[in-house]
Amino acid sequence: MPSSRRSSTDPSAAPAAAGAAPALRVLKKYPNRRLYDTQTSSYITLADVKQMVLAGESFEVRDAKTGEDLTRSILLQIILEEESGGVPMFSTQSLEQIIRFYGHAMQGMMGTMLEKNLQAFAELQGRLLEQGRGLYDPKHLTPEVWTQFMSGQTPVLQNLMTSYLEQSRSLVEQLQRNAGGLFPGMPGFGANKK
Repeated sequence: MPSSRRSSTDPSAAPAAAGAAPALRVLKKYPNRRLYDTQTSSYITLADVKQMVLAGESFEVRDAKTGEDLTRSILLQIILEEESGGVPMFSTQSLEQIIRFYGHAMQGMMGTMLEKNLQAFAELQGRLLEQGRGLYDPKHLTPEVWTQFMSGQTPVLQNLMTSYLEQSRSLVEQLQRNAGGLFPGMPGFGANKK
């Protein structure tokens, strides 16, 4: 993935055209485990990177010496910190299931399914937040406040969750149909399904 390595303060950097996508923000990771933001010309922490993710900023993390893309590694570190403190998102059983898919023939499909489900869930969350706008300040929507809000939304929640679950079911069925050609004769896949 090509990226502009010029600083925003570089006078030779061409101005961005109106409506053009902002340049990809490049972070460099040094051997001392420090992260350097080339845009602000300063060292940052994982907490700063988390804030960039929450703000929807596009960035990549590169090894300062080799140029290797370390973005996924840094994102996984943030997830590990989040899972270690506070309220974890993944149960032990969920993590075990994910680990079991590594090296399995269905690994790629599992990744696709998780990605599509996360997208659908984010859309669901967006719709719920939109419906709750005015009731709660989104900046102060803690997990506890979210739970309280959701408990008062039973009919709305049921409709949205039914839609979400239907999307998930459709995705699994689509993956099974697509896998039918990959695994002819295997029960539960594609044309073999009755």
